[in-house]
Amino acid sequence: MSEAVPSPRELLEFLARGLVAEPDAVSVKESDEEDGSVMLELAVAREDYGNVIGRRGRTASALRTVVKAVSARQGHRVFIDIVD
Repeated sequence: MSEAVPSPRELLEFLARGLVAEPDAVSVKESDEEDGSVMLELAVAREDYGNVIGRRGRTASALRTVVKAVSARQGHRVFIDIVD
């Protein structure tokens, strides 16, 4: 049985929507880098940045870890930037 694995962009968007008070304000911009890696830029509502970053950046770090792990299994390198 094969399971559908979401793209890194879809996964990041799904996880971020679960963390914030305004899920409709979540957006993820994807861009391909010259070295073949993918840059994901996460933007949320101003009031929700604290929820996405977490204490001492632990939530942001966890988001990066999960998305990078899924990406590595698919053979991709992904970097995540949380933008204002």
